[in-house]
Amino acid sequence: MNLDPAVLRRLRAEPEIFDQIATWSGPELALQDRLRTTFSADLVRGALTLVELRRRAAVKFSRAAGMWFDRVGLEQSTAEAVAQHKAQRFQGRGRVWDLCCGIGGDAIQLARGGDVIAVDRDATACLCAQWNAETYEAAERLTVLCTDVETLSDRASLVHIDPDRRPARPVGSTSSASGRRSLKLEEGAPGLETLTRLMREFRGGAIKCSPASNFGGKFPGAEVELVSLEGECKEATIWFGELAEPGLWRATALPSGETLAGDPLSAAAPLAPLGRYLIDPDPALVRSGLIDLYADRLGLSRLDDAEEYLTGEAIPASHLAQPFEVVAQLPNNEREIRDYFRNSDVGTLEIKCRRIPIDIEGLRRKLTLPGRGAAVLIFARIEGRARAVVCRRPENSPDA
Repeated sequence: MNLDPAVLRRLRAEPEIFDQIATWSGPELALQDRLRTTFSADLVRGALTLVELRRRAAVKFSRAAGMWFDRVGLEQSTAEAVAQHKAQRFQGRGRVWDLCCGIGGDAIQLARGGDVIAVDRDATACLCAQWNAETYEAAERLTVLCTDVETLSDRASLVHIDPDRRPARPVGSTSSASGRRSLKLEEGAPGLETLTRLMREFRGGAIKCSPASNFGGKFPGAEVELVSLEGECKEATIWFGELAEPGLWRATALPSGETLAGDPLSAAAPLAPLGRYLIDPDPALVRSGLIDLYADRLGLSRLDDAEEYLTGEAIPASHLAQPFEVVAQLPNNEREIRDYFRNSDVGTLEIKCRRIPIDIEGLRRKLTLPGRGAAVLIFARIEGRARAVVCRRPENSPDA
């Protein structure tokens, strides 16, 4: 269910519906019947939808229980930790336009460091952004405009923009976008042509892109930062103007904040046989193309030209990769893998792979794990051959 502004306003005016939901312990259908004795059907549907969205949003926002969402707005919103990281570059540099602000994830963090004008053409998003700013006590520095970003002419400030990656909505629509998300920047709203024009017109800023989108080569001279959170690559940020280090690629891992920046072509890591540790690079490091630079700086080697996994004899002091201590190296042969684990002390097994196609769940069902220990099975290409590497997570790794 998409929540329109009228329903949101009624929900805000009748908070007692949420009190009844919070204290209910019976079946949901019975809850709906009870609520409908007091509230209209559309209000009940809206309240239940919002409660579910708030529950899901808890992994993104520390104050999710008091926030306002619709489904698309939550899905496309920037996680709080990522927004905080980006906002640091804007601090102390004056007013910021947050274009295509959605439910306000970025605007709220930007407003903690200065005045922000948040803009979106979706009326539901604008209402959510305003109320969410109040939840985060940032409303005094945030002004929300409900209009199409293409109509704006002010270029005197910095800008942050999060293009809508779904099919375009009619101007003035009160419903959220629907349909598949596109990975082509040309199909966003606004599209690539507008984005590059804004880069020329503003003195600096940032463009939020999906890390899987086709941003490579689209923004010459910009800085491209890949940001991961808890081991998942969340965003590609295109920095430009006075906020950028021109031409650099950057990988940043949150929550540690460790970052690596440089030219992906400035180093070439050597190849080496599997050593004591197999090193799994953070997804931000992989997507930024900085694996060779990372390996060069930390004294690591590649296992194969076509494989992102690294190897070394010591645990790197870094949050940009996960180390795994090697226990055994097996052929990529199901029978030998089954035999190994049938005679092991392993009871809990994590299975990982990157380039080698593996039916992980199918394999897991075929394995007998008789023990109590924990292990990690990593499928990797080593010196041109697919191998199965049995590992354990070392207790003294940076992320342990």
